[in-house]
Amino acid sequence: QVQVVESGGGLVQPGGSLRLSCAASGSIFSMEWHRQAPGKQRELVAGITSGGSTNYADSVKGRFTISRDNAKNMVYLQMNSLKPEDTAVYYCRATMSSYRVYWGQGTQVTVSS
Repeated sequence: QVQVVESGGGLVQPGGSLRLSCAASGSIFSMEWHRQAPGKQRELVAGITSGGSTNYADSVKGRFTISRDNAKNMVYLQMNSLKPEDTAVYYCRATMSSYRVYWGQGTQVTVSS
C-alpha cells in the first residue's frame, strides 16, 4: 500500500518562510505539490521528476523551490516570501513508475499577520 504523508504546514506572517516535506513509499516517477484555497479549485504549485526536472506555477516562481531526495523518497517545498494568497491546504501527489497516482491528506498553510 502506497502512503503519501505531508508535514511542515503552519501559521506564518507575510514575508516569512515555511518548508513542507512529503514522504512516499514505492517506486516513484514524479512528485508534485498542489494547493487548494477555500472556494477555489486545486492547482499545481510545483513538480519534480525522478531526473530532477522541475516546473512551477507562475504565481510562485522565484519564491518557492521544490527539491527531492530520491534515496529517501522525499520531496520538499521551500516557500519564501509568503503572501496571504498562498494560504491553502497543500497536497503532495506521487506518480508511481506504474503511472498510478496517490495523494496525501494535505497540510494547512496559513499566511496571516
